[in-house]
Amino acid sequence: MSFRGINNLALDTKGRMAMPSRYRERLLENCDGQLVVTVDPDGCLLVYPLPEWEVIESKLVKLPSFNKRAKAIQRLLIGHATECEMDGQGRILLPNLLRDYAGLSKKIVMIGQGKKFEIWDEEVWNDGQDSLLSSVQDDEGELPIALEELSL
Repeated sequence: MSFRGINNLALDTKGRMAMPSRYRERLLENCDGQLVVTVDPDGCLLVYPLPEWEVIESKLVKLPSFNKRAKAIQRLLIGHATECEMDGQGRILLPNLLRDYAGLSKKIVMIGQGKKFEIWDEEVWNDGQDSLLSSVQDDEGELPIALEELSL
């Protein structure tokens, strides 16, 4: 199951978002609409199908407990992880605490990222596009080894 693309969505007054129809059937087939939403250090929310999250979580709990950075990552990702289920209309409720963390207003953007989605406030996403493009075009920083042989 792979997710891609950008979707402009709206939160309703209760904090629910409608999962785009192109993903609904696959999510129902592969995880019965069971999702996990957590926070990302970049300021957005991450949405995983439950089976994908369980793989991530099993790796996170194995991190060394005396490493302060590992412990902080565990607290952030596992501590905020919240199970959500799609309702009959394909909506999921994003809890207040998570919406506040990501600064979500009525207009949001959901970006497919392979095995997960990112959810951003639309204004934050739009404002960040220039810096995102310049960081990709910048020659600063190390290119991951896995990308060195990638041809587009």
